[in-house]
Amino acid sequence: MEKKQLKRAGKERKRIKLPKTTHKMEKKHLKLLENNKAWVTIQNYNNPDFFKGLAASQHPEYLWIGCSDSRVPANQITGTKPGEMFVHRNIANMVVHSDMNLLSVLSYAVDILKIKDVMVCGHYGCGGVLAAMGNKQYGLIDNWLRHIKDVYRLHSSELDAIADENQRARRFVELNVIEQVHDLGKTSIVQNAWEKGQELNIHGWVYDVADGLIKDLDVTATCTKELHSVYHLEKEYNITP
Repeated sequence: MEKKQLKRAGKERKRIKLPKTTHKMEKKHLKLLENNKAWVTIQNYNNPDFFKGLAASQHPEYLWIGCSDSRVPANQITGTKPGEMFVHRNIANMVVHSDMNLLSVLSYAVDILKIKDVMVCGHYGCGGVLAAMGNKQYGLIDNWLRHIKDVYRLHSSELDAIADENQRARRFVELNVIEQVHDLGKTSIVQNAWEKGQELNIHGWVYDVADGLIKDLDVTATCTKELHSVYHLEKEYNITP
């Protein structure tokens, strides 16, 4: 009886055809591989040693901390080439003190690569920022959005005074970037670099998806003195055995 059922099940599987939409979706990603080959061909044509140089080492000048939004690709909007920018992205370009992913990237960029300029770049119309302005539940991401809500609470007087919701959201994006610049300065990684005399500048920018331009918020952190004294850390020391 079981053998007959198995044979019938096998015949049914053969008869089943995938919907056309599913079939298209399965093949859609292959275009990315085709694009990759075309890109390699162009790079090799323009510079036969391009990949040889990349394979040897990386010496990026900048660290980019941006949003994961697919419309904000760091290299394309800044005109930088592979190897010129070290990149970390998350929802709403947040600097969370317990985020080991971000801290690991920051440590490698500052301590190993000796990067001198860090850009925190938000963007107008950021979904994370807009979600943080409301009270709707989204699931697991609510725990991440809470950090953005903390920024709103810090600047609630200014933000609540802006009647136009769109303008309030745009200002919230800017204030969020400014807070993340300060939060980078609060890390031991950045403060230790400053203490050692290492040049390290942290800039706050906002990208406008509507016109493609990046706005400099004219906020740059360059030393511990620019932070509230409660965030100042004592000198780093080594424990010798």
